[in-house]
Amino acid sequence: MSHAESALQVGGAIARMFDAHLAVLHVGTDMQEVGPLVGEGLSGAMVQDMITAALKESAARLHGVRALFDAFIVREKIPVVAVDSPFSPAGMHALSASFIAHSGHTRSVVAFQARLSDLVVLRQPNPEGDVSSSDTLHAVLFESGQGVIIVPPVAPPTVGKRICIGWNGTSEAASAIHHALPLLRRAQAVCILYSPAYQRPGPEARHVSSFLSLHGVTAHIHEFGSDSHPVGEDMLAAAHAFNADMLVMGAYSHSRLRQMILGGVTRHMLENSDITVLMSR
Repeated sequence: MSHAESALQVGGAIARMFDAHLAVLHVGTDMQEVGPLVGEGLSGAMVQDMITAALKESAARLHGVRALFDAFIVREKIPVVAVDSPFSPAGMHALSASFIAHSGHTRSVVAFQARLSDLVVLRQPNPEGDVSSSDTLHAVLFESGQGVIIVPPVAPPTVGKRICIGWNGTSEAASAIHHALPLLRRAQAVCILYSPAYQRPGPEARHVSSFLSLHGVTAHIHEFGSDSHPVGEDMLAAAHAFNADMLVMGAYSHSRLRQMILGGVTRHMLENSDITVLMSR
């Protein structure tokens, strides 16, 4: 349940902006992942004990998350509806929410369900080493084709009022802008962050400004960067200087493996951002 409440708050705020449906998904333990342990030298009785313990823990997590959801929708006065398909409720044009519990392999279930979402809201991966949350985030980024909103541990007081775009000319950055367009149109202020050290072959920041103007979005350009700090650190500082409550950027313009080993802008944001980030591949 770590960070679940901040993700709920941001998801609810965005749903309210667009009179949209907020589908909250919880994925429980997949018993098929425990079964193969029989072949790893564990007796049937030991495996059964592990299954029993895993089911009990999974039920406790489900109860806790459902309690958070119930308290949230009461506090925010969001109607709860039952839908056949959690991410494509036919005929809904008003603010609503649903709670869906699945069991299975978390990264696969979330990534598959995300493919029929407009946007996906996830908690920021736990820096203490929560492998599951990190795997789920990367599965959605790489396998869903959707924009992913990553929420810091403490939900910001506003979201989408002042938006920065981290632009580097790549297809990933362009995809992020397309996913963010409804939010950009509603924003009070938009700033395109540009750095020569971050730019890749592709359109420049001025071209982004012209493109956005065709969609009714006025954005100014701010060049950032220094010789003494990594690009990710400078970009986050520039977003703070703009008083941004959201940062829109592409994810993993370099390979994920390279960023894991050497670091990079995506990795820096996933590990350090205290601003809501919309990323896309």
